[in-house]
Amino acid sequence: MAAVPSALVADSPLPNADPVRARRAQVARWTLLANRIGYVLLAVAVALFFAALMLGFNATLATLVVVTMVLSFVLLAPSIVLGYAVKAADRDDCERGL
Repeated sequence: MAAVPSALVADSPLPNADPVRARRAQVARWTLLANRIGYVLLAVAVALFFAALMLGFNATLATLVVVTMVLSFVLLAPSIVLGYAVKAADRDDCERGL
């Protein structure tokens, strides 16, 4: 069985790869994950709210709604801003021809 060259392995960085672009790609992956989790938590909060509305509000359901909303906003606020920053940096690199 032949060994796979390290340049072909997806997780290994290329020797001439730009470390700034590699870090930017890593930030883009993390912001995408945080966006997905944040929006799922927001959807859970909305579903819990309507469930509580139908079943009658109690302290437990109200606390769950507030906690899931706060967690979603804690994840979404920085991830949205960082996502726009990554896109702007990529666009600037393209405009400069880098």
